Amino acid sequence: MWDEAFPSFLIGLREGLEAGLIVSILVATLVRAGQKARLPQVWTGVAAAVALSLSFGAVLTFTAANLSGHAQEAFGGVLSLIAVGFVTAMVFWMRRSARTLSAELKEKVQASLAVGAGALILTSFLAVAREGLETSLFLWTNVRTAGESTGPLLGAAVGLVLSAGLCWGLYRRALKMNLTRFFTVTGAGLIVVAAGVLGYGLRDLQESGLVGGGSTYAFDLSGHLDASSWYATLVQGTLNLTVTMTVLQVVGYVAYLGVVMTMFIEGVRGGADAPAPAKDAANDAGKDAKDDATAAPAGAQAGPVRPGRPRWVLPTALVAVPVVVAGAVIALGDGKQNGSATVIVSERDCGRGFGTPQPGQQVFQMHNTGDKVSEVYLVDPGTGAVYGEVEGLAPGTTRALTATIGSGDYAWRCVPTGGNAVTSAVVHIAGGSEAKAVKPVSEDDLKGPLDSYKAYVEQGLATLMTQTQKLQADVHSGDLATARTDWLTAHLQYASLGAAYGTFADLDGKIDGRPDGLADKYRDPGFTGFLRLEYGLWHGQSAADLTPVADELAQNVAKLVHDFPAQDFDPADLPLRAHEILENTLQFELTGDTDMGSGTNLATAQANLAGTRELLTLLQPLLDDRDPQLPVRVNAGMKRVGDLVAAARTPDGWTPVDRLPADTRRQLNGATGQLLEDLAPIPALLEIRKAA
Repeated sequence: MWDEAFPSFLIGLREGLEAGLIVSILVATLVRAGQKARLPQVWTGVAAAVALSLSFGAVLTFTAANLSGHAQEAFGGVLSLIAVGFVTAMVFWMRRSARTLSAELKEKVQASLAVGAGALILTSFLAVAREGLETSLFLWTNVRTAGESTGPLLGAAVGLVLSAGLCWGLYRRALKMNLTRFFTVTGAGLIVVAAGVLGYGLRDLQESGLVGGGSTYAFDLSGHLDASSWYATLVQGTLNLTVTMTVLQVVGYVAYLGVVMTMFIEGVRGGADAPAPAKDAANDAGKDAKDDATAAPAGAQAGPVRPGRPRWVLPTALVAVPVVVAGAVIALGDGKQNGSATVIVSERDCGRGFGTPQPGQQVFQMHNTGDKVSEVYLVDPGTGAVYGEVEGLAPGTTRALTATIGSGDYAWRCVPTGGNAVTSAVVHIAGGSEAKAVKPVSEDDLKGPLDSYKAYVEQGLATLMTQTQKLQADVHSGDLATARTDWLTAHLQYASLGAAYGTFADLDGKIDGRPDGLADKYRDPGFTGFLRLEYGLWHGQSAADLTPVADELAQNVAKLVHDFPAQDFDPADLPLRAHEILENTLQFELTGDTDMGSGTNLATAQANLAGTRELLTLLQPLLDDRDPQLPVRVNAGMKRVGDLVAAARTPDGWTPVDRLPADTRRQLNGATGQLLEDLAPIPALLEIRKAA
């Protein structure tokens, strides 16, 4: 939990100390001026600022909860960018203003005393509200990153309490603190945290569809690092760095950190050369507090109190107004527009709360009152067509489901994990046009494509075994020139069979595994298969050295040929292959990560395209029934990527990825990324949904 709490702790400590110092200086100035009777006006402004900040946080939380999934991602992404801007400005402002803060506030207090109570309240309100709003926004982004964890809230609470204690100690001169150094160190820390929030916000915008490149990964370490391990969780919680990040995330992170941190450090060095002022904020506040004993009698110079209005009216109004306004905003945005409501999800009360909504787009708040994680679908009970769904809804939690309601029959289907699927009573909606629904897919629908795909793979494996045996014979005879030619033929055959994400179980790693993560890399005995043989063939190793490698490869291919017909292949996995094969291509082949010397990554990419094309041909009838335009877009994207890859083949052979012209490589990566975005809806479109 501490990994998720630390960034919020840092923002709570720093912002709390800033606001606390401001309040301390205001109070000390009034005390020294003999205006203790005016202190309630300061506290009124502070209370109003706190109420505004909490109300702002509530509006962010509850209005975001009522948005659709894509809208939530866009909302969170935009606010993350705004939060980064606020925090960056705050860091630089405090670096410049820490030593002159006391003098500036004293001038404002003296002016406020001359004007009246309203000016003093406004001074304290504005001074604290800025810090409070920044804290609310930045804390909201951290809480959203952490999901349902309470770590960020706990961290912020600890930071605020500690900052209050530090401010009290500085005010009473119970401790000394170099505020310039404090704000320098915490400023640098917040710049690092803000860089992570920027990366997270950019990812939100990509997932919302507002920004492209969501499938163009800079790196993917998920195969080598456990994302749930303590060290990965620590880095993700504190820095928002994950095991998989897109190019845009990495570029944004590095650019922000490089530019902003450089400016910050240069500003700190420039400030260090300037002459030190006579006082700083903490010493001045403490000195003012020390002079409390010699101050004029309390209320000696306080102005007369106006008759006819109780003293509690203004403070109450200032605190109540932001709360009431926030409540109104939340109420108006609570999903009640367009007739939506909270719908219960459980085995006993599935669909309770679903009345007779008006036609049009609706936002339903799905609340799981059961004791099991559930999936919930809005369906046509007659055909089983799905209008909207929420997956992985945990007990006691609420998530929004957006659907367009038209004329027809509707019911909720609740599918708890490990429990019984339940369908609610049917509600008939009259009026409105026919709503668009996704035709359900059953295991029987996928049985034909699955059987055809398995037959395609089995036939391909038989050819592969013949080719690897010939490759083995080449190595045994010492004819390594022929072995290099036969290696490419066999490897491309293997790549065309869609060996992605566990299709061939553990044998895939033995037949075509990379050396990443192995202790001795290329020399590690765990590095076997096609890529190990490629390394030896193109790095001058002898036939004697490569004979055991070729033998082991042939044995593993023969074992795969034997095992595959009996392998348990889940029909639901078949649509995943349409996306995952080329996802592997983008991550490993088009980065050159799997080039062990032959420079034939683009030939492998072409084989991956052939395997994906074969799979899409089998799935196209199902896709045509559900989204006829999707195959059109995908086929156009496949042709574009295929043409770019084919252009890299010359009479002399394949051009290595790292030797492609920069523009060509960018075009290829961009076209593949767009193709992956076009392929991404297929798994959801062809998902097998459990019947009640």
